[in-house]
Amino acid sequence: MSMIRMSFGILLGVVSMGLAQNAWEVSSPQGNLTMSVNLVDRGGTADYPAGVRLYYSLQCKVGDKIVTVLNDSPLGMVRDDQAFVEGLAFVSASKLQKIEQAYTLPHGKKSQYSNTCNEQTIVFQNGRSAKMELIIRVFDNGAAFRYRFPEKDAAVHKLTQEATGYAIPKDARCWMMPYDAPTQYAPAYEVYYENDIAVGTPCPKEFGWAFPALFSVEQGKCWALLAEADMDRSYFGARLESAAPKGVYRIRMPEAEEGMGVGSVQPSSALPWQTPWRVVIVGALSTVVESTLITDLARPTEIKDISWVKPGRVSWSWWSDQDSPRNCESLKTFVDLAAEMGWEYTLVDANWTIMDKGTIHDLMRYAADKKVGVLLWYNSGGPHNRVTEMPRGMMDMSSVRRFEFERLKKWGVKGVKVDFFQSDKQESLAMYQGILADAADFQIMVNFHGCTIPRGWSRTWPNLISMEGVRGEESYIFDKVYPDKAPSYNTILAFTRNVIGPMDYTPVGFSNNRYPHKTSNAHELGLSVVFESGWLHFTDSVQSYRSQPDFVKAFLKAVPTTWDDTRLIDGMPGSHAVLARRKGGGWFVAGINGLDTPRTVTLDPAVLGKGVWKLDLITDGDGPKSFAHPDPRTLASGDKLTLSLGAYGGFVARLNPVSP
Repeated sequence: MSMIRMSFGILLGVVSMGLAQNAWEVSSPQGNLTMSVNLVDRGGTADYPAGVRLYYSLQCKVGDKIVTVLNDSPLGMVRDDQAFVEGLAFVSASKLQKIEQAYTLPHGKKSQYSNTCNEQTIVFQNGRSAKMELIIRVFDNGAAFRYRFPEKDAAVHKLTQEATGYAIPKDARCWMMPYDAPTQYAPAYEVYYENDIAVGTPCPKEFGWAFPALFSVEQGKCWALLAEADMDRSYFGARLESAAPKGVYRIRMPEAEEGMGVGSVQPSSALPWQTPWRVVIVGALSTVVESTLITDLARPTEIKDISWVKPGRVSWSWWSDQDSPRNCESLKTFVDLAAEMGWEYTLVDANWTIMDKGTIHDLMRYAADKKVGVLLWYNSGGPHNRVTEMPRGMMDMSSVRRFEFERLKKWGVKGVKVDFFQSDKQESLAMYQGILADAADFQIMVNFHGCTIPRGWSRTWPNLISMEGVRGEESYIFDKVYPDKAPSYNTILAFTRNVIGPMDYTPVGFSNNRYPHKTSNAHELGLSVVFESGWLHFTDSVQSYRSQPDFVKAFLKAVPTTWDDTRLIDGMPGSHAVLARRKGGGWFVAGINGLDTPRTVTLDPAVLGKGVWKLDLITDGDGPKSFAHPDPRTLASGDKLTLSLGAYGGFVARLNPVSP
């Protein structure tokens, strides 16, 4: 459910126009963030091409200082029939409207969401009198804009270029992920982030930089995360060009080779037609991590009853035994594990259609007796991939998948994991959303793997529980450099990928796979809280979890997957991350160290509120494979607790309020 309130009128000091009506400013409700738009001829300098063009910039007030987050950055669009880049003229500007929203979601960083922004729409026309709208929203924690072609035309038009750019200040530092090269299994947003690099650093891959991209300006006085939101079925998933001349990163379209060449690089639509929001989350590092701007900007759901959407913990057999989905007896042990731990679900991965020693119906009956829900894996292909794992050919056509979803509902299946998309073209983005819409009609929850990144779809379709779009713990099976990369990479994910939506990293692997992990077991345990996902797929084996100390098993039985609040306590991408998440009146706090040297972190319970807390703590033990579990103690909001994290170490803590 959501509530939206709008108030209209020009607010003094929020919107201003130059004498020639070629300059506009929209500020946030509290005035700390301002987006400026200018229609100007820069005179053909080395940095700016000649001709009247649109530019925008972004300024943030930090204390008494104004920090430039984005310098003058280009705007504009080119269709196959019209160009909206050069020679634009101002037509009109709407009155400012203040938008206030409140809504709820069944999973995510919070349970109750609210936001306020100021919005203005500015209309321009080109030399042929065709119109383009620039819609601007400025929040206290970020800014967003989108283009809209308002005219009506039933003919289908193609977009040949989006001229949007982001002019990042030259002294900024960046955390950016190269975009995947198209392959049988990519793009899937599974490349490692480049850590703390200079603006304009050449991309190590030729296919550009992926969203989200994080940068800090003026030595961390202000942080910003670039992303996109409210992607409908009429556009592509964007990334940034590899090169950034003068620090200007421009929007780049998908590669023709993505999805086995299926689909057009250029999106198309009849008119009217609007783009996704181009989003810049702005503020302190905690503001970025805690932001819900991506779902705030997404379309509210039209699903009236979402009581059947139930996130939860999941046992998962594939990581420890890739053949297990074809063995009913092996899968039953993971049903038993879920029942023992109080986890809500078990996932049956690829090739369950050729199961031995029983059938999927035998497993369903067994799980039902244990009161464990079943989730089933599907191949998304389709001509867009040539991955052979089964079942395939049931998700790319609406009529076929609706038949399948109706059958799954009759079987009692609670959700599906749909894998292997390998494309950010319009056709692929439309397929994701078609799957979500059809699944919702049959009360089926969805998790995407081998996929794109979140763009707020969990608000539009709350049955989207999680998405991969990350290099997760399965990489211990096939990537020999992953153990060296993972500790630091995990800390970066908390400030980048997981900011924009749920992330199915499949964490908490205590045992070793093909390539042994270097993270401590306490680091692994901490990932269950540091990373947010509506389905928490525990990656390890039955034997591994059963062999853990009772206090670790108690934590694994208690850790939730839905949260009422989220706060960043401490951290720096590439170094460490400490997050607190509230469930009811209590807090779960976890920290991870991404470096190969020990470090200390300070837990100040005052940031969680006033009161006295019962602290139950699990930290690194004498070695990376062991835990320490001090006796529970009380901790007042005025106290501070210093914790030692080992190399690549971590901790978890539960803080429950003590009744007066």
